[in-house]
Amino acid sequence: MDVLITDDSGFMRDLLREILEEEHNIVGEAENGVEAVELYQQEQPDIAFMDIVMPIKDGIEATDEITDLDPDATIVMCTSVEQAEQMKDSIKAGADGYITKPFQKESVLEEVNSITSG
Repeated sequence: MDVLITDDSGFMRDLLREILEEEHNIVGEAENGVEAVELYQQEQPDIAFMDIVMPIKDGIEATDEITDLDPDATIVMCTSVEQAEQMKDSIKAGADGYITKPFQKESVLEEVNSITSG
């Protein structure tokens, strides 16, 4: 499965890549929502991981833009526990699910499997 990772933290992108690259093909990494939308259009990944709080364009705006371009886009939001209100906005914008930081390999892979098999 082709995966796009978006997070303004290089550490978080590295962590997600390490978790996912054994089973999936990482087609790109973005630091903000603007880059995420551009990379999504170029790479057409099967699934995109999207941080919520980022500079320039946040994950909710980017998700909204991506799902407008591709209604079938599969997007998993990456959130801190205290971002519950923003999660609701993410779901409204078209997100399919979410994972919480700090990322745990088992929960990340479970979320991917649950979204892609459902």
